[in-house]
Amino acid sequence: MPDAPPPGEQLATLHYRIELADGTEVISTFGGAPATLALGSGELALGLERCLREVIEAGPGVRRAFELEPGEAFGEHRDALVQSMPRSAFDAEIALEPGGAVEFSAPDGVRHVGMVRSLDALNVVVDFNHPLAGRRVRFEAELVALL
Repeated sequence: MPDAPPPGEQLATLHYRIELADGTEVISTFGGAPATLALGSGELALGLERCLREVIEAGPGVRRAFELEPGEAFGEHRDALVQSMPRSAFDAEIALEPGGAVEFSAPDGVRHVGMVRSLDALNVVVDFNHPLAGRRVRFEAELVALL
């Protein structure tokens, strides 16, 4: 049994699916093992959290679907989070390729992950936006249990 969540958090085990507006499935736990998420922890976008609270209110076994605009889900795409960096800033052993993830540590120890958008002999363009930023999504969820 998991540890009790801190005050203000609620653990929910559920199935969920995220699809793009065109129906392309991004992730789904339906047909597999459900996920356990901590609501109220600040880890989820407010729009997703609002949807999950509605699913919890509906009770176990009730499936709900929501259409979310970018600002409600993973945020708007921000051009300022796409940065060109010198290739020399990366360790030689790191395999850099478009679509690959790279991780950085800030001076305060916070880890940041970005996706390589493009590269050439001198520069690497890294996008620090969430991969679904700027996209409308369909979010579907079904509560299995509250912990």
